[in-house]
Amino acid sequence: MGYEDKLASLGVTLPNAPAPAANYVPFVKIGNIVYVSGQISNDETGLITGKLGDDMDVNAGAAAAKRCAINLLAQVKAACGGDLDQLVRVVKLTAFVNSTPDFTAQPQVINGASDFLVEALGEAGRHSRSAVSAAALPLGVAVEIDGIFEVK
Repeated sequence: MGYEDKLASLGVTLPNAPAPAANYVPFVKIGNIVYVSGQISNDETGLITGKLGDDMDVNAGAAAAKRCAINLLAQVKAACGGDLDQLVRVVKLTAFVNSTPDFTAQPQVINGASDFLVEALGEAGRHSRSAVSAAALPLGVAVEIDGIFEVK
């Protein structure tokens, strides 16, 4: 079963790769490594905004992180000429959580992305990561994640 078939079985259809919002490229491919720029938490209805520890709980934050992971995969698919099955593995995620100074559950929020990637990609979805707090994120989004991926 290909990755997109597995995603479909999970009820996930990858969106078109989001365009960059400023003067940068959405990904850079060097050899068999793809570096994907930060993907913000948004879905087909718009931005997923909020501040963890204030107006958003861990479960909502984890759902926002999952949406970032979906957007990351959309960028990887674009980097591979539309063939997500060129993905070999997720190497590393760097995740930013819009949170209050006393909020300390950033890892649990980012588990929304990590758990989804392992569920969708199996062993290829296991990765190293960082999960850190941010005082604010662009457009007030709850989560932003960038990633490094190995491809064929």
